[in-house]
Amino acid sequence: MAPPAWRSTLVWAVAALFYLSGFYLRVSPAVMTTELMRDFGIAATALGNFSAVYFYAYLVMQIPTGVLVDSWGARRLLLVGIAGAAAGTLLFATTSSYLVACIGRGMVGGSTAVAWVVTLKLATHWFPGRLFTTLAGLGLFMGNLGALVAQVPLRLAVDAFGWRAVAVGSAGVIIVIAVLAFAFVRNDPSEVGYESCAPASLRSQHQVSMLELLRGFSRIFGYRNTWLIFCAQGGFVGAVLSFTGLWGPPYLRARFGVPPTTAAAICSVMIVCWAVASPVIGNLTDRLGRRKPIYLGGAVTAALGWLTMFYVPLPLPVFVAVAAVTSVACGAVIIGFPFAKESVPAKFLATISGAINFGNMLGPTLLQPAIGLILDHQWDGRRVNGLRVYDPAAFQVAFLLIVGWALVACVLIALTRDTECQQRE
Repeated sequence: MAPPAWRSTLVWAVAALFYLSGFYLRVSPAVMTTELMRDFGIAATALGNFSAVYFYAYLVMQIPTGVLVDSWGARRLLLVGIAGAAAGTLLFATTSSYLVACIGRGMVGGSTAVAWVVTLKLATHWFPGRLFTTLAGLGLFMGNLGALVAQVPLRLAVDAFGWRAVAVGSAGVIIVIAVLAFAFVRNDPSEVGYESCAPASLRSQHQVSMLELLRGFSRIFGYRNTWLIFCAQGGFVGAVLSFTGLWGPPYLRARFGVPPTTAAAICSVMIVCWAVASPVIGNLTDRLGRRKPIYLGGAVTAALGWLTMFYVPLPLPVFVAVAAVTSVACGAVIIGFPFAKESVPAKFLATISGAINFGNMLGPTLLQPAIGLILDHQWDGRRVNGLRVYDPAAFQVAFLLIVGWALVACVLIALTRDTECQQRE
């Protein structure tokens, strides 16, 4: 007998909550740029590197995550990841050392790196295959809810209690998720007396070695679509997370003179649009029976949107409208997961999920510190209350990196071959 819907949903939702918390921790520095630069005595380059440490660790963990999810099981890996995220958040919250803060940030990045693959793994075992794309979209929606909490609500909390107290509270919430995971999450329905929903090729408990995983990585990149999608994904995720997750709020303050809460609210609008668009677009491609048209259309619309936002003199209301459309278009990033999964044999599910997630995070990993480096290079020497101030022209130069990757993504996606929503055998 198949597992009841409520049980499957509960298992998936707990993992998705951890993914939500990872997204929240990922973008939280965006609304604390002033506090972090002041308390740690750093400039834009160091701030960019601090934020990017999360992504460095996240990327490094994508390779072993594929091994661990198969050898340890999704439940055990989820519990270890949650514990590491809580510990890293506490370390960041309680130190006055920039280096130690970076270590804590790295711990969080490495620990939350398992969340997406675990969520997809549990979805594969607890739900019918036809729901995979929809659940992937809903998973990204959950992540974006976390990013939304890290905008205006986080800014208000920081104003009320200070960033350190808020960080400690965040660690407490993550510990609650650990309790839920321990109580309710199981690797497969068969562990609690139900029939597994996973394909037969994924039901075995074969222990995968690191050597086998590396061979798997080399094999999946032998398929045409894999490397095209891998490189294109960063053009979506890197752009959105570099803007809403770090450099958008100071840019909006510099260009439009808005207060921090308003800048955070604008980024919140973008995150909401991205969050809502992802499951809708994922479901739309399932109904259409094709991946490439909407994937490419989203990439082209997003690239034009970033160009318009940064280099056309728009009044604030029009800017927000263009930013919203651009964020909706970036929701097409969710297509990369089922598109890539269908482009390789089913036995490479964990490997291809980790590889595409690696491609996602490569975007902000490279863009966030690179933008900070350019901002410091373009700095005109002005300071306010001892902190560096960057003018809109400096941001325009730095944001050429976002636009460039978005345009490259269009070319890469145009070269892919549509799977027509059929799994490669």
